[in-house]
Amino acid sequence: MTSHPRIPCLLLLLLIILNCVKSQVNPALCRYPLGMSGGHIPDEYITASSQWSESTAAKYGRLDSEEGDGAWCPEIPVEPNDLKEFLQIDLRGLHFITLVGTQGRHAGGHGNEFAQKFKLKYSRDGTRWISWKNRHGKQVIDGNLNPYATVLKDLEPPIVARFIRFIPVTDHSINVCLRVELYGCVWLDGLVSYSAPSGQQFILPGGSVISLNDSTYDGAIGYSLMEGLGQLTDGVAGLDDFTQTDKYHVWPGYDYLGWKNESFTNGYVEIMFEFDRIRNFTAMKVHCNNMFTRGVKIFREVQCYFLSESSEWEQSSVSSVLVLDDANPSARFVTVPLHYHMASAIKCQYYFSDTWMMFSEITFQSDAAMYNNSGAPAESSLVPTTYDPTPKVDDSNTRILIGCLVAIIFILVAIIVIILWRQFWQKMLEKASRRMLDEDITISLSLPSESSVYNHNQRSASPSEQESNSTYDRIFPLGPDYQEPTHLIRKLPEFAPVDEEAGCSGAGKPASTSVSDGVPHYAEANIENLQGVTGSNTYSVPAITMDLLSGKDVTVEEFPRNLLTFKEKLGEGQFGEVHLCEVEGIEEFLGNNFVLDIGINQPALVAVKMLRADANKTARNDFLKEIKIMSRLNDPNIIRLLAVCITDDPLCMITEYMENGDLNQFLSRHAAEEVMQASYVPTIRFTELKYIAIQIASGMKYLSSLNFVHRDLATRNCLVGKNYTIKIADFGMSRNLYSGDYYRIQGRAVLPIRWMSWESILLGKFTTASDVWAYGVTLWETFTLCKEQPYCQLSDEQVIENTGEFFRDQGRQIYLPQPPNCPDYIYKLMLSCWRREAKERLSFHEIHLLLQESSKRK
Repeated sequence: MTSHPRIPCLLLLLLIILNCVKSQVNPALCRYPLGMSGGHIPDEYITASSQWSESTAAKYGRLDSEEGDGAWCPEIPVEPNDLKEFLQIDLRGLHFITLVGTQGRHAGGHGNEFAQKFKLKYSRDGTRWISWKNRHGKQVIDGNLNPYATVLKDLEPPIVARFIRFIPVTDHSINVCLRVELYGCVWLDGLVSYSAPSGQQFILPGGSVISLNDSTYDGAIGYSLMEGLGQLTDGVAGLDDFTQTDKYHVWPGYDYLGWKNESFTNGYVEIMFEFDRIRNFTAMKVHCNNMFTRGVKIFREVQCYFLSESSEWEQSSVSSVLVLDDANPSARFVTVPLHYHMASAIKCQYYFSDTWMMFSEITFQSDAAMYNNSGAPAESSLVPTTYDPTPKVDDSNTRILIGCLVAIIFILVAIIVIILWRQFWQKMLEKASRRMLDEDITISLSLPSESSVYNHNQRSASPSEQESNSTYDRIFPLGPDYQEPTHLIRKLPEFAPVDEEAGCSGAGKPASTSVSDGVPHYAEANIENLQGVTGSNTYSVPAITMDLLSGKDVTVEEFPRNLLTFKEKLGEGQFGEVHLCEVEGIEEFLGNNFVLDIGINQPALVAVKMLRADANKTARNDFLKEIKIMSRLNDPNIIRLLAVCITDDPLCMITEYMENGDLNQFLSRHAAEEVMQASYVPTIRFTELKYIAIQIASGMKYLSSLNFVHRDLATRNCLVGKNYTIKIADFGMSRNLYSGDYYRIQGRAVLPIRWMSWESILLGKFTTASDVWAYGVTLWETFTLCKEQPYCQLSDEQVIENTGEFFRDQGRQIYLPQPPNCPDYIYKLMLSCWRREAKERLSFHEIHLLLQESSKRK
């Protein structure tokens, strides 16, 4: 068994971490659920001021839980300015809390109570309670707007506490219910308070005032700071220039606590630190500003005293002298060795080396300290002057050594697991991208040459770098009456019903055919990815012979390209473009076969996809295959192929276009009729939204009847005509407007992950059932009027992580919330589209039938 090549590097990293002592809490990483939703916090540690009934007791106030009657509810309605009702959580130890989540009482649709606002109180010892306030002094936090959606609120500043109380706030008497979760990590520092002189003001030469006070301190504030925590423990290190702020941009100097030398007759600043218990300390880290051009320098010496079991400070102290680097003005962490002193409190005296001294963070390492690591600036070295290096016999050191070794082993195992897990996800994503984009037959396309397609208004543009995505997928399995092939069929046969699941294993293999009663059967799935010339579609069809390559066997006719007039560019991809064109004589050309969506006295609009004139044979072959597939589609809710221009270069296909553009932009310009809006904002009624949903379901029912898989169903890929007519298309991928809807996999392919089912992302599995999932997201877009992107509160990486929760099915997956003014039965339809098991999802036939029946409701 060979070792992983990264293991030696990991061991080296661990040694560096232990030796350099760069551990500190990182608010960006410290965001783990602390046990309300997962059940790790026992019921007895969740209490409340009162309860309406046994079924709404405090223990039912767990986020994402529907047990009992679905939430904690106080006994009586909450009154304005009456803050006596609360839900309290005991974390059984100090934690660094960065985020809170709340829900109301949904109870499967039977509850409708929630807290629109709330306050937080916290305590580190259970006796002294502190009201949380944000960096601007505001205490009230905006809560929920409905009983089911989860609202997450970042705590800025974060809280260090053991006990947390959620206190509902209301403007009028109302019944409220709460479900909550806390997010953060264990506060390994053990620090419960620090006391220091109050910060002072730095006056710049121009007269500007830089306030260097501790504005988030939660203890007593006067001439000194007493018995609290604040900016020295919030995890945010200040910048090199103390007049700027690192993250929160509150006011100049906000990140630092600073003092002037002349205010201290003894030449040092004394800070006392109190801890939750007696600890064995190894080091202290102090983040200092060193902008010596303004008279600010790192302290030149520090002397620390220790208090253990007795009430008297120990006579012996640790003294360290700093070796200053006068050429480096950067702010930095300074590590002070504390040489395994046992103490419950530490008092340190920091000696000035210039006019000013400024700190932004102070952390400690003891026998329990090992935080999430974040990159820190290079540390200055400290030379101890009173440390006795003589070895001492101390059983506690043996215990510490064993504990450290065990911790290192656990950390090493965790890092290995993380690496393997990341590699697994990477392989799954690459598998999905390979299913949607076959590199072996990628067509190189770009903008057609100047010689080309339009009679006037010609334009030139550089092709974009955007890569293609797939939409329709045709797969052919082994037929039950398959026989060994006797000869190859030269003409593409009509499509026959297929089983989608069987076609995933034979991608890229030649299709074998046989004749039985004159009907060919396909021996195995033959998936040849045909990348749409504009960077949009990728079709999968059986191998097509030279009859089609020469342009034969195409059911659409050649159209005179000189009748096309350029209007605007709809989109572009790596290999070509889609243009909106006006066209003359299209009605006479088509005859009675098509009825176009044309207004009175308006020219006919069409979309034209183009292949560059110098494209290679593979590109031409793929383009003609796409024409072949499009020519077979015939449904009122699917965009139709009208004509082609393939006798000369550049090759073109001409499709329908709808006068109101795509559904995403169309809906985003509207407001719900139920919502009061300005007179200039057009409104749309619920019945019209449902009519749109019915048409999309109808079009997808038709595609699924042919065993086509769209793979990119979304509002951006639906076009809108007169009277809310909808036709499903495939232009969304090629439009730069929607580039943010696609996630790039290592620069090779892009995936619409926010619309994709979990099995498509993790397993690369695309079926009609995965299209049903995307239909649910499209339905959600429709009823939110496309005002926000699905899962807009999650990053792309978090969306992918959420698919892992669907795979694990442990009740932690996040669903899109019920849109405002969306009836329960519509939202339940969405949820049925997002069921974990593909076989349990509704079919498009069932969805279409349900929506049609619901249209009869008043």
